[in-house]
Amino acid sequence: MKTVSLALRNLTRNKRRNAILAVAIAFGFLVVTAIDGLTTGMVGNLENQITQLVGGNVVVQGLEWLNSDTPGGKAKLVNIVRDRDYARKIVDELNINYDYYSCFTMSSGTVIFNGKKSAIQLYGRDLNEKSLRDSFQFTSGGVDAVMKNGLIISDKVAESLNLQVGDEIIYSTWTVYGQNTFADMTITGIIKSNSFMNSMQAYADIEDVNEIVEMPEGGYSMFSLYLRDKDQQTKAAMAIEARIRQDSEVNPEINVTSRLEAMKKYPTNVGKGIEKQVDPKKPENEWKGVKYAVETLYDEIPQIKTVLNIVHIITTVILIVILMIVMVGVSNTYRMVLYERIREIGTMRALGMTGKDTRKVFTNEAVILCIIGALAGLIFAALVMAIVHCIPVNNDALSFFLQKGHFSFKISIFSVILQYVILIVLTTFAVRGSAKQAARMSPAEALRTVK
Repeated sequence: MKTVSLALRNLTRNKRRNAILAVAIAFGFLVVTAIDGLTTGMVGNLENQITQLVGGNVVVQGLEWLNSDTPGGKAKLVNIVRDRDYARKIVDELNINYDYYSCFTMSSGTVIFNGKKSAIQLYGRDLNEKSLRDSFQFTSGGVDAVMKNGLIISDKVAESLNLQVGDEIIYSTWTVYGQNTFADMTITGIIKSNSFMNSMQAYADIEDVNEIVEMPEGGYSMFSLYLRDKDQQTKAAMAIEARIRQDSEVNPEINVTSRLEAMKKYPTNVGKGIEKQVDPKKPENEWKGVKYAVETLYDEIPQIKTVLNIVHIITTVILIVILMIVMVGVSNTYRMVLYERIREIGTMRALGMTGKDTRKVFTNEAVILCIIGALAGLIFAALVMAIVHCIPVNNDALSFFLQKGHFSFKISIFSVILQYVILIVLTTFAVRGSAKQAARMSPAEALRTVK
């Protein structure tokens, strides 16, 4: 504690020099923290939007094998989950930690209005879901869960077809068994789209979509699960699959894909491995009843996890480079400090301070100064990020990385702690030479030195 007290006192002696050094450290920490928060936030926004497109962190599909009615015809898959409560009961039984779940029916088709056409991806959802409503940015209209065949489209589709709320359109699509079908629908809301991919998204009540595509009563296409911890995707998917496999052992009408087999054959693309197990082109894959396929977001788009890891590696390298530059200044500063305090060191050594304590005073002084500078940098980084977050960005090229038209920042506590650890280690090495020289100094020689 005495060495820490002496280090704190020494920091107040040459305030201007220490302040300049602290500002340099604070600036370096500000830049690194802001870059780390921005890149992590942008990748997080990208992941969240893709999660919305895919349907969740963990997705459970029900697939039925349908052989052709004509001799020599090709078999095809029918995407149906007939028991709406089956997947939900399994998730609750396994006590999986999730924010919410959703059952939805997907349908690809074409909107026709006044002789013009536009392709859309229609999602049949429960329009009363709070999470779904919160994700909408309406430019006009809103959610009308009561209206029969009400349709919510993106502003890009509305603009291309000159559609307004209240207009009636024809929706051309296919039933779950592959027959072409049409439905009259009414525009109830227009939402802002912030990328090419979600500009094709449209929403309607799940019961209306089920009727249009002739989904069996109570059925749907997919069960999606939004986990609180994204890193638990694989664990949750494995647990759900194992539970379905237990049911398959007693019920021949229930089947499930194998994630382990997919991982062995396609370790870098598990989604592709699962797709191969339900490929209708391979007659040996045929099954009876329903076959559940349990996949995660990282299975479908494995590049996201790679991008996240690369971002953290890059920001850590930037941190080290910036801190190495700052540490050169710290090292040179404490060489000057050593020269200025030679007689003071001699006096303290003559009064009984050991070489080890002398080294600790120098090291503690530098570490405390760097921590103060880094803390100031972290505070200023938080202010800068808050200001930048409030600035609206209207750029289609960046829209997929934004959160409702704004940059968002995400700071990891682990990342900040790691940065502080790196800072302390580098600081210790930067002053090591000066601290050792002070510790080895002879009291008599130091007192005789004339500056």
